[in-house]
Amino acid sequence: MALTSAEATEPVRPARVPGPDKTERRRVALAESALKTLGELGYARTSLREIANNSEFTHGVVHYYFRDKIDLISYCVRYYKTKCAQRYDEVVETATSGDELAAGFLGKLTQTLVEETPMHRLWYDLRAQSMFEDQLRDDVAAIDQLLEGMIWRILARYADLTGTTPAVDAPTAYALLDGLFEQAVVGYAADPGKSADLLTDRVRQVLPKLVAS
Repeated sequence: MALTSAEATEPVRPARVPGPDKTERRRVALAESALKTLGELGYARTSLREIANNSEFTHGVVHYYFRDKIDLISYCVRYYKTKCAQRYDEVVETATSGDELAAGFLGKLTQTLVEETPMHRLWYDLRAQSMFEDQLRDDVAAIDQLLEGMIWRILARYADLTGTTPAVDAPTAYALLDGLFEQAVVGYAADPGKSADLLTDRVRQVLPKLVAS
């Protein structure tokens, strides 16, 4: 069938890509509001009512979108850690040498240590609690997989830029670097400046040892 002149000249409109639904947008808003309270109080000392009291949302609204404290905290940490992992993508994509990638990685690592220590304390608290709370284990495992993938992308790109190959597998690389970061988070409360410097020095020493020519 022939097109009319109007139909022939009308621009083709791209298909509309749906955004997050209303429920998910509200859950994100609640998570962003709750993260500060969670980071300050930790897992054990935080309740849905405490979170509501420190936000613009009522206890009823919080409870409507999250069935219990574990559901809310798991969602919050997963939401935060997803954003945290994505911040390293630019470093991986733009670095043109191993030294540049290492510097970019360390810059963002120490920045998040200094600026977001409470969020990292909450994550390690949650991971420890997952050994006792069955309901937490799947979410914690998923977050660990997300972070492991982030570390592996950095190491694989570092190896590519330095003409080497990874000398360890992804779980080992993650365990080593995450262990150094957790030590830094623990030490930050006692001596913030020293903790950040130690993290930088230790990662600089370890990173070249994770690849082999």
